[in-house]
Amino acid sequence: MESSSSFVILSVFISLFLLTSPWKASAQEDFLQCLASHSNQSMPQVYVPKSPSFLSVLQSSIYNLRFTSPATPKPQFIITPNHESQIQALVVCSKKHGLKITTRSGGHDFEGLSYRANVPFVLIDLVNFRTIDVNIRDNSAWVQAGATLGEVYYRIAEKSLVHGFPAGACPTVGVGGHISGGGFGLMVRKFGMAADHVLDARIINAKGEILDRKTMGEDLFWAIRGGGVTSFGVLLAWKIRLVPVPPTVTVSVIAKTLQQGTTELVHKWQSVASYGVPNELSIALHIGVVDTGSSNGTRIGSGRTVQATFTTLFLGSATQLLQVMEKKFPELGMKQEDCKEMRWVESTVRTSGFPDGTPVDILLNRSSLPKTTFKAKSDFVTRPIPKVGLEGIWKRFLKEERPELVIGVWGGRVNRISEHKIAFPHRAGNMYLIDYVTNWDEKEGQEASARHMSWIRELYDYMTPYVSKSPRTAFLNYKDLDLGRVKINGATFVDPRIWGRMYFKSNFPRLVKAKSNVDPENFFSGEQTIPPTITK
Repeated sequence: MESSSSFVILSVFISLFLLTSPWKASAQEDFLQCLASHSNQSMPQVYVPKSPSFLSVLQSSIYNLRFTSPATPKPQFIITPNHESQIQALVVCSKKHGLKITTRSGGHDFEGLSYRANVPFVLIDLVNFRTIDVNIRDNSAWVQAGATLGEVYYRIAEKSLVHGFPAGACPTVGVGGHISGGGFGLMVRKFGMAADHVLDARIINAKGEILDRKTMGEDLFWAIRGGGVTSFGVLLAWKIRLVPVPPTVTVSVIAKTLQQGTTELVHKWQSVASYGVPNELSIALHIGVVDTGSSNGTRIGSGRTVQATFTTLFLGSATQLLQVMEKKFPELGMKQEDCKEMRWVESTVRTSGFPDGTPVDILLNRSSLPKTTFKAKSDFVTRPIPKVGLEGIWKRFLKEERPELVIGVWGGRVNRISEHKIAFPHRAGNMYLIDYVTNWDEKEGQEASARHMSWIRELYDYMTPYVSKSPRTAFLNYKDLDLGRVKINGATFVDPRIWGRMYFKSNFPRLVKAKSNVDPENFFSGEQTIPPTITK
């Protein structure tokens, strides 16, 4: 569409829009005219609440169904740009007309902050910003912010089977938020965080200017790698460093129930997974509840048991993996038939939870994983949890319908990098990261929702003696709006100093300084975004 024709279409659009919108007509028209006049290429696709496809576009990549209810605040506009200049125009016009901006790349934000706000706002959906340019010659790739991890893995494998990227196991996660919060996966012990491998970035600041590493300066470049880019601007693209992977890797997935020794195995896993095995080996852990097929009809948890699934990725052959496991973790009982040799790109499919033999093109399916209603919280663990502590977790799990612990192992390279190298601080001393999750059916209603939320908060309180302290730390990518909430005279306030120390530790003041320099008016603001100042 040419720029001149965009005004003709815009005038028709405004005429229809003004008939149904609750906004004042003059404000609506001014905003849309502003957007058209500042879009150098053409008008972006615009959806308004009365558009027939508004809800379907809004909900297309909402993975937490908790935020699809009618009560969830909706944007005044959804914009799906296909050119950088359209985002520049949107920033300029939103600032001029008093609208906040939320930016969605994949839609996996645990608290829905990439597509909701408590003030009038515009949602930028980057679904069209998915270009991935892989350069094997210099071991790098430019990746637009709306691409998913699965798309990145697939496009790398198209060019090379001995290159990879150390990011997350969920293929539908968008790279924009994932990398900016740190981003970890099953190669974290060998290569560190995804954000450790960012070479350059393109970002639009509050003035609508496009900046790269050179023009943004090293303070801002430091901040957006682990500090959450939404506090500082709209991310357009990352330049990432690719890492070498062997032609053959090995994956093993072994599940054990309480009756098969889960407690003893998880306890031993803590002692070896972080520091006792080669960095080429990562053993992630998923703990849930399964049906045993029997029930006596009386006791809590009857007919159900706790199950731990050990998902292993080894950057080498099955023979080598079995030798390591026999020496370091024989209790797991890994056998030859438990091990599957494959290409690295195939391992990203298997470790995502897909069955053996699933074609790798599933990585290109942006809706391949189910959506659910959930609440999550996180902790870093610095010393092994004793068996009595694990048994307390199991007891609480058997009282909840669909609980999960998703545990990522630390150690190796990620622990050796300084906590000040980039804004991501959780390095030396950490053994593993826990993601606590409870899932439920969104149709259960408010009473059930409150019950599940209460359960996970009680579990979090129970874990206090067993996790990091001074401060008790949390993972930014697992956003948790419970953090930092304090009550004063019956009213609830959010203290950014609390969640700031939990997410960023001693890096928080430097992040505040970077925010003050790039966005002193706090245009890019929201719950748990970095403030430009901290009131003592």
